[in-house]
Amino acid sequence: MTMNVEEEVGRLKEEMQRLGQLQPDGSYKVKFGVLFNDDRCANIFEALVGTLRAAKRRKVVKYEGELLLQGVHDNVEITLLPPAASTTD
Repeated sequence: MTMNVEEEVGRLKEEMQRLGQLQPDGSYKVKFGVLFNDDRCANIFEALVGTLRAAKRRKVVKYEGELLLQGVHDNVEITLLPPAASTTD
């Protein structure tokens, strides 16, 4: 069963809330390596990197760089933006 991009981005938000650290502004931060190496994420996302890029284009998440690679970018912090920020920007 393949999910559409909107569904994948929605699932990504849920997983980032599960794995990430809640920030005072309502955002969540999680390192790429934590997401990539999580068993549940591995089962959900065929292409985690592609889902992250789609979420970034939709201004759901933000992170440095374009393409994240396992190992190389494990310490890159990915921020799940709070709902208010993604509508007002």
